[in-house]
Amino acid sequence: MNRDNKRRSFEKGYYKNHPCKETFTCKLCGRPVVPEGAGSGHRNHCPNCLTSLHVDVEPGDRQSDCGGFMDPVAVWVRKDGEWAIIHRCRTCGSFSSNRVAADDNPMKLMSIAMKPLAMPPFPIDRIEEMTRMMGGEGQLR
Repeated sequence: MNRDNKRRSFEKGYYKNHPCKETFTCKLCGRPVVPEGAGSGHRNHCPNCLTSLHVDVEPGDRQSDCGGFMDPVAVWVRKDGEWAIIHRCRTCGSFSSNRVAADDNPMKLMSIAMKPLAMPPFPIDRIEEMTRMMGGEGQLR
């Protein structure tokens, strides 16, 4: 990369409007991450472990001084039907949303989506009793 192109790539907000064509190694799982296969020019997380780094305040601005690991903690469906990953920073606790890439690990995505059902915030073996207490029949059929 020549000096002029390198200077431009570090300008404030450069990645908001320009694709990121850099290959990098995931700092968490060590897998190589390539821009091809993402379905867009804006790769922002590892397709294997779905982890990101806290480098942006606003998408593409590279203005965050934190640099912490952004763990995938949830998924949600946007109004157009597209899935997105909710990331939480290990260091500062901030949240961000990133669209799911075409080559993301489907098993990891589904395990994140199913986590609230697999680990409910109440004892599942007492669901009949809790239903009775709320005025229902309490019978599971």
